[in-house]
Amino acid sequence: MTDSADTGHIEGKEHTLPPKPQDYYRAPVERRIDWKRLFFIFLGLSLFLLVYLSPEWPDAIDPKGKHFALSPQGKAAVGLFLLAAVWWVFEVVPIGVTSITIGVIQVLFLIRPAKTAFSDFMDPSVWFIIGSVVIGMAFSKTGLTKRIAYKMLMLVGEKTSMIYLGAFIMTSAMTLIMAHTAVAAAVYPLLMAIYSLYSTDTKPTKFGQGLFIGMAFVAGAGSIITLLGAARGAVALGFFRDITGRDISFFELSYYMAPVGILMTFLLWGYIMVFFKPEHKVIPGLRERVTVLNSHLGKITTNEILTLVVVILTILTMSLRSFIPELAVLNKSAIILVSTILFFLFKILTIDDLELIPWNIILLFGGAMCIGFCLWQTGAASWIAINWLVMLQDAGPFLFIIGIAFFVLVMTNLIMNVAAIAISLPVSLVMAPYLGVAPDVILFSCLVTAGMPFLLLVGAAPNAIAYESKQFTTGKFFTAGVPASILLMIVTAIFVAWIWPMMGMPVTL
Repeated sequence: MTDSADTGHIEGKEHTLPPKPQDYYRAPVERRIDWKRLFFIFLGLSLFLLVYLSPEWPDAIDPKGKHFALSPQGKAAVGLFLLAAVWWVFEVVPIGVTSITIGVIQVLFLIRPAKTAFSDFMDPSVWFIIGSVVIGMAFSKTGLTKRIAYKMLMLVGEKTSMIYLGAFIMTSAMTLIMAHTAVAAAVYPLLMAIYSLYSTDTKPTKFGQGLFIGMAFVAGAGSIITLLGAARGAVALGFFRDITGRDISFFELSYYMAPVGILMTFLLWGYIMVFFKPEHKVIPGLRERVTVLNSHLGKITTNEILTLVVVILTILTMSLRSFIPELAVLNKSAIILVSTILFFLFKILTIDDLELIPWNIILLFGGAMCIGFCLWQTGAASWIAINWLVMLQDAGPFLFIIGIAFFVLVMTNLIMNVAAIAISLPVSLVMAPYLGVAPDVILFSCLVTAGMPFLLLVGAAPNAIAYESKQFTTGKFFTAGVPASILLMIVTAIFVAWIWPMMGMPVTL
């Protein structure tokens, strides 16, 4: 028998010798304290406790003299709102875990009952996001995303600026006929396929950041143009009809909103080109590579055809809800989840695919619904809205309109845009006649800013879907969103002051 340092040979068979004692030793891993992370953890907790333990806050009083008291639960909801904002922006824990924290604190501090707080995580809006994500997964698995991506790249060419523009126009255009959440979920894997031709490195690049942040931004810009882009439009028109007694038609809304959405799409492209200028102006040989890759895909498969049929029928059904009263009773979340069921019935997707759903993002939106309903049900949202709007009652008509639009912009980044509309629009429409402001301009300016939350991931599903690319942090997204939000407010002001009046919209009474 012969031995070596690592192996021995016994009767012609090799075997591994037992590990030496020193092999069991591993140098201890030094854990360095992340002081920045600890600071923001305690900042969020401190803000919550400071508000929660503070004395009773004064009532909000509307222009008619009605008092709105802030209950202890409402005050606690405001504190929780601040904690969530800090933890989400600085990502001290995974964003989904922050969402869980929102529910847990509500229960432990008796802000809302457990059944109510945790039920929000399964709100129909959250299920709509799940259905949208599954559509994107089906597009990706069947190869449709690559097929569409290659066709687009063959059209726009090798310049990264044109790739930006092509991706953004496609995203914005798709929101004209389908919900921006579903658009983002479908476009996301397509952009991943495009980006894989730019870089195979996992390290984020400026092009990657611009591609995905830009997609999230223009999905919002396009979604304001028609009622099909998001639910917020239908909710706002409902409030407008109840308060003013007048209907705004599908086409009237598009007439006023299309110039804003189209202009913002191109302005955001320019903004992304400046702040996220790609490292390379061109991707050399891209057109040739894409042509070869496209030829390798072969003819369209049965699964691709089935996926297209399912998605088109789903989009068509959701779109017809706005025109056929009999279909209006059907919940859009149930409709989009039918597509999920069909993908599995047709074996387009399997159990392994189900496990790939990004639950961190789903939990994020569960938490957003949870804090939004918490602010609404405890009266905190109304208290905040009335205090803000009352400060504007002595302002001139222009500042009043812009002030309301700005309030909606801030709120829609922190809670659901539907909730932001619901807490601000009724009060502002009631106040508007006293200031000589026409209700129409209030409605449309609020819809513009509600549709484009550029600061936080919880502001809109496309923001969170883009985050899955791992090209940017929540802090990076916030930083990019500040100039974009300023740009949005400038555009809104220009439309309020000049363009909408020229188009025939009444601004003053």
